Amino acid sequence: MAAVEYQGKTFDVDEDGFILDYGQWNDEWVQYVKEQEGIDELTEEHKLVVKVLQEYYEKNGIAPMVRVLSKLTKFKLKHIYELFPSGPGKGACKMAGLPKPTGCV
Repeated sequence: MAAVEYQGKTFDVDEDGFILDYGQWNDEWVQYVKEQEGIDELTEEHKLVVKVLQEYYEKNGIAPMVRVLSKLTKFKLKHIYELFPSGPGKGACKMAGLPKPTGCV
């Protein structure tokens, strides 16, 4: 198990850098992932994607498939990839504090 330290906080992460404990998710984690993803500024659209992912995860225990995420946010897939350059599975789920998705996200 690895750990990431950022702004005085320590986060336990898996080998791919996903937070291991959803309960550790906080603003510092969001800022850390933002930097890792090369996102200059978090917009309301970024925040909406993160919120939708978290709500879906809390209700269903898994991340939604990318087409479901697109439907729930009303963003085209292309736009979600523009918001999160490494993709909804890697970038957005990581920022939302979700475990690494196992399927097609």
